Amino acid sequence: MTTARIAIEGARKAPARTATKPAPRKAAATATPEDTFAPTTAEFSELYNEYFGKVFAYVYGRVQDREVSLDVVSDVFEKAFVKVRSLRSRDAFGSWLFTIARNEVSSHWRKEKPAQKAAREAAIENELHSQPKSPEDMLVHKERLAFLSTLVGGLPKREQEIIALKFDAELTNREIASVLSTSEVNVRVTIFRALRKLRDRMKNLSDNLG
Repeated sequence: MTTARIAIEGARKAPARTATKPAPRKAAATATPEDTFAPTTAEFSELYNEYFGKVFAYVYGRVQDREVSLDVVSDVFEKAFVKVRSLRSRDAFGSWLFTIARNEVSSHWRKEKPAQKAAREAAIENELHSQPKSPEDMLVHKERLAFLSTLVGGLPKREQEIIALKFDAELTNREIASVLSTSEVNVRVTIFRALRKLRDRMKNLSDNLG
């Protein structure tokens, strides 16, 4: 006899209970387990592995220092781990995580001292972002990166933010819109305008050098 059948037979043989008046229903709680996102430590570890690369790319694109970026990303995931139960669904995790990342980057810039900023800028000048090539190719590549970085830095802050989320973090327009609490149309138009500015400025420089 199966366990289920034994339970059924036991219920049949049990003495009948005196009918009681059903207890009044309690008011629905503001949040039920179904309404919240409560990942286990193992599940959060999977989210960490899924999003670390994108978050690091975004932070590094805004900070341009590897060690500082790692510290900022560490703070991002620490805060996410502590506050993740405030989410209602896993679908919201990505945009919520990048909102934390934006806040941490802003906090970093507020705390950074002028001397640290100067050291960071010097480090950027000495860093190569490509595989080893001939000395001539490395020099040209370094100059182009430095120039492009300067051009992007000359964009309005909001355009810089959206460019970083789009090309460093590789978020979709919908995800960016969610992070920035704006519309997809606004994101698309901002990206178009920013890229047009960059193309025009690079073309002007090329024409002047030519």
